[in-house]
Amino acid sequence: MLLSLLCCGITMTAQHTSDSTDVFYKHLKLDEMVVTGVTGQTKMRDMAAPVSVVTPRELRAATGTNIIDVISRQPGLAQLTTGNGISKPIIRGLGYNRVLVVSDGVRQEGQQWGDEHGLEIDEQGVSSVEILKGPASLMYGSDAMAGVLILHGAPTPDTGELQGRVTTGYQTNSGLFNYSIRLAGKHEGGFVWNARYSEKMAHEYKTPVDGYVPGTQIHEYAGALMIGLDRQWGHSHLKWDCYHLTPSMAEGERDPLTGALTHDYDLKTYHKQLPFQQVKHYKATWDNAVRLGPGMLKAIVAYQQNRRQEFEDDPSEPELYFRLHTASYDLRYQFPMLDSQFSIGTTGMYQESENLAEESLIPAYRLFDIGGYATAQKAVGRWTLSGGLRLDNRHIRDYGNFTGLTGSIGAVWHAVTADCHTLNVRLNMARGFRAPNMSELGSDGVHEGTLRYEIGNPDLKSEYSWQADLGADYQGHILSAQVSLFLNRIENYIFSHRIDRVVDADYRTFTYTQGDALLKGFEVMTDLHPIHQLHFANAFSMVDARQMHQPEETRYLPMTPAPHWNSELKYEITHKGRVFNNAYVAVGLDCFLTQNHYYKAYDTETRTPSYTLFNASAGTDLYIRGRKWAEVYLTAQNIFNRAYQSHLSRLKYTDVNAVTGHQGIYNPGRNIVLKIVVPFSIMM
Repeated sequence: MLLSLLCCGITMTAQHTSDSTDVFYKHLKLDEMVVTGVTGQTKMRDMAAPVSVVTPRELRAATGTNIIDVISRQPGLAQLTTGNGISKPIIRGLGYNRVLVVSDGVRQEGQQWGDEHGLEIDEQGVSSVEILKGPASLMYGSDAMAGVLILHGAPTPDTGELQGRVTTGYQTNSGLFNYSIRLAGKHEGGFVWNARYSEKMAHEYKTPVDGYVPGTQIHEYAGALMIGLDRQWGHSHLKWDCYHLTPSMAEGERDPLTGALTHDYDLKTYHKQLPFQQVKHYKATWDNAVRLGPGMLKAIVAYQQNRRQEFEDDPSEPELYFRLHTASYDLRYQFPMLDSQFSIGTTGMYQESENLAEESLIPAYRLFDIGGYATAQKAVGRWTLSGGLRLDNRHIRDYGNFTGLTGSIGAVWHAVTADCHTLNVRLNMARGFRAPNMSELGSDGVHEGTLRYEIGNPDLKSEYSWQADLGADYQGHILSAQVSLFLNRIENYIFSHRIDRVVDADYRTFTYTQGDALLKGFEVMTDLHPIHQLHFANAFSMVDARQMHQPEETRYLPMTPAPHWNSELKYEITHKGRVFNNAYVAVGLDCFLTQNHYYKAYDTETRTPSYTLFNASAGTDLYIRGRKWAEVYLTAQNIFNRAYQSHLSRLKYTDVNAVTGHQGIYNPGRNIVLKIVVPFSIMM
């Protein structure tokens, strides 16, 4: 998995471009090739494992309340949501600590084990995204069993250029307003810098059934600063990131007579309301790349501090306060030898968690993690072969050591390489590893955001997986298509389930267990473009996730995404030199099929019926006197205001409406989004 990335030392950043969306990107500092392209035009021809890409232009045009919401329509990717603005990534039916998020080359470490704990990352700081599907343990070690989300920041400008961007937007459903300001420059001698500030606020979101939902308002602000040197020998960058989020917590309590959601304040307020969380994340990174002999030495050292407070009765005194310290390093050397590409590396992490309030859902802990790997890649005729091994050890104080040996072997057959047609066939086998996290091992308390009492299991063992991927991609004049099939066998799969035991009368009781699991599924994507301007794109993905040798009640794994089909018909108009350029209009739908495969025991989950959401969008670049002044995007989501509940919404399991008999809170209704991006550059 990731072997062509690992062996060649490939990274992806985007060179500044004004108009074109069909361009190759290259890393100016390191003069490296990029694996990803734009709008499906450039294929990752040497990647044995499946990868999806969200380009800079696509990110700017997309809408959402956080970065996971923005990219969740990618095939094979889903999101677990709790309220407004909180989303967790799910890749091929696997989530939580099985999905690793890498931002600016550093693995993001927060409270990712919690259902209501989203990513502490400013979406305005993300320029492009790579979604790596399947075990990615070779480079990242434990916690990359499902895959990796790689979030790339904006590249540095050209020498002598001051570059900036102002972004703002508004969403009608929750009154979400956001803005972001970024400035970056590169001076003679290679001195580079980058600064960004963003803010976002929203009141309660509205559903067609529940009206405005109390406790779903958010307020977020973030900042970042980078200074460094870019030289012929490589680069050295110092980065600092700050992220603050204050989300109120929806509890879904209802009036027993009317069935309406109860609240003790006036709705449609942007101010936080009890209960609420206060999340703060700070990150400092020293990123270095040095040409050494025939190869490149890459070294990243980082420190992160994550603070999470929950306020229930008193807005000045938290009932729950986690503070997590994480120090990590990533050292690797990539070099050519014997007509092959090799990579050797080591990664490590020290982590300490503190409880600073009266309540403590999980005990304080210390964790030490270390691993090393080696990979190789070689081209033989029309074949690209790759493989590698990694050894990891994770020690958690009072819980012992967890050791895993992982590996991967893959091949790509470039079956057709003509100018007008290309066909690549891929096969990859990978062994994954994940140590249990502290929530699974030692939790014991009320988890307010999920409305349940959680009990850990200190006897849990490490998870191991064997995954096979088979895929093919084709690109021609009028059709582009891609298909990916996977089979994933996981030993000691860990999951939480409800038990028939009352610890606190106000909450359902959950505990952790494990068993052998089998996940299988596929993704299919097509883009039919009979003329250059017209695109008819379709994608379908599904996963069947089962616990082996179990009866009907416990057969299917919890939190498995429903089969998903999305379709879009898009017409593009390019008028270079005119006021409106790179314009488009599009209509589409998102169809989620019925999820009948759910964990039934003790009403852990319930069936989720199918639903279809219709959307429309339009966008254009605005030019005045031959110069680009702005990008404008208008999107209408859920046009017909369909009432629905996502199978992966935690609010689906709040109180039952005594009048209608329906349980839980619905997802947001119709939403109109306006987004404006104003780029500018000045020669210094």
